[in-house]
Amino acid sequence: MPKLTSYYLPGLYVEDHSIEVPLDWRGHEPATVAADGLPAGERIRVFYRTVCAAENVGRDLPLLVFLQGGPGGAGPRLLSPTSDGWIAEAIKHFRVVLPDQRGTGRSTHASARSIARRGDARAQAEYLKRLLAPSIVRDFEYLRLTEFGSRAWTTLGQSYGGFLTPCYLSLFPQGIAASFTCGGIPHVPASAADVYAHTFPRMVTKTRAYYERYPEDERRMAAIANRLAGGDVTLPDGSPLSVRRLQTLGGGLGMKPAPERLHNLLDTAFEAGDGSLACAGAAPELTDGFLMGVLENLTTAGNPLYWTLQEFIYADGTMKEPIRWAAEQEYARHPEFADTARPLMLTGEAAFPFMFEDDPLLAPLKPAVDLLMEDTEFDPVYDEARLAANEVPLQAAVYFDDLYVDSGLQLDTLSRVGNSHAWVTNQFEHDGLHGSEVFGRLFAEALNRGDLERALGA
Repeated sequence: MPKLTSYYLPGLYVEDHSIEVPLDWRGHEPATVAADGLPAGERIRVFYRTVCAAENVGRDLPLLVFLQGGPGGAGPRLLSPTSDGWIAEAIKHFRVVLPDQRGTGRSTHASARSIARRGDARAQAEYLKRLLAPSIVRDFEYLRLTEFGSRAWTTLGQSYGGFLTPCYLSLFPQGIAASFTCGGIPHVPASAADVYAHTFPRMVTKTRAYYERYPEDERRMAAIANRLAGGDVTLPDGSPLSVRRLQTLGGGLGMKPAPERLHNLLDTAFEAGDGSLACAGAAPELTDGFLMGVLENLTTAGNPLYWTLQEFIYADGTMKEPIRWAAEQEYARHPEFADTARPLMLTGEAAFPFMFEDDPLLAPLKPAVDLLMEDTEFDPVYDEARLAANEVPLQAAVYFDDLYVDSGLQLDTLSRVGNSHAWVTNQFEHDGLHGSEVFGRLFAEALNRGDLERALGA
C-alpha cells in the first residue's frame, strides 16, 4: 500500500502506512487472505510506521517489528533515536516497524463511544474479544506477508508485547527470524488468578519500600485516605476520589522514576502547605493541583483498553472457570489492603470493578466487561507443544524484581520453550527497555551465540 507520508525527525527517517485487515480473523488465516484477498465482512485499519537512521534511507535493511506493551498501547511516538532508549541501538542494524495494535493510536480506534455503537453489551463483548492477542498477531503476520515481501523479521516484545511473542511463535514461527522480549514472558498455561496471587505480595513489598524511602509519604497517604473516607471529594472531571482509587496510584511503582513522581505529587497535596495537618493525623483539605495530578495519573482517556482488557490477556481458549474479577478476589484475601488499614497499601497493575463505576470513561463498558468476566470461550493463544519444539532463537530479559510479571513464572515458561535463553537481572525495573542498555545487551548475547544469522541475513 502506498505510504501515507514520509518525513524526518532528528536522526530518523520515518514513513507512515496503513493497511486494511478483517475485524474477525476466525475462519481465515493471513497467508490465505494475502493470496486470495480480504474476505467479506467488516474491515478495520492497522496503522504502522517504519523508521531507520537518516543515513540508511534507501538501504535494504533487515526488519525488526516492535510488539508494544499494553494491553491497548499504541506504538511509541518518537522524538529522536534516544527518546526511547532501544531505538538508537536497533536502527544500527534494522529498519524498525512500529505498528499501532488494532484499537489503538491511528489504527481503527476503540473507545467507550465507538464500542457503544457496536450494540448491546453482548455485541460489545464480542468486539472486545477481537482486540486480543490472536487477532493482533494475525494482523502483524498479514502485514509481513503483504507489505514486506514475506521476509522473516525479528520481533521485540516489551511487557504485553512479550505476551504476544509466544502467541506469534505458536501460530506463525516461520515468520520470525529471532525474538527478543523484555519483562513480558507470560505464564503458560495462563491463569489470571495465579498472576494476582503473586502480584499482591510484591505490592506490599513495593509499598513498604516506597514508604521507607519517603517516610513522610506514609503519613501523607494516611491523611489523604482519612479525608477521602468522608466520600465527598471529587476529581476535576466530577468523578469521585475514593480510597480505592487512591490506592491505584501505586500502579507505576514497578517503573522508574515512578516513586519520585508519586512523592512529588504528594508533596503539594494539602492546603496547609507545610504538611503539619498530615503529620498530626487530621483529615486536611486537598489542593486543586493535587486533585488534577491524581486525575492525570488515573485518567483512561489515552488508553481505555488498558483496564478494559487487563484480565482477558490471560484468557486462552476454552477455560474451565471464568475469570470473575480475579484481582478483586485476590484483593479480598489480603486484609492489609483494606481501605481502612494503615499504612495504606497501594495496588499495582490490577483492574477492579469499582474502576468501571467511578471512571466516567469506563462506566459505559461495565456491562460488556461483566459479561466477559463470566465467559469461558476465547480464542486459543498459546500452543504448548509448538512452543516446546520452538526453533526460533528467543532471548528474554527477565527482571528479577518485576512488579507486574513474576520472574519465577517467566522462568517456568521459558524452561518449556525450545531455543530460549534468559538474562535474569535486578538492575532494571519493568521499563528497563526504555533505557539505553537492555536491548544492546540482549542483541550482543544473541549475536555472540550465532542466533542472528537469519535475522541479519549473514
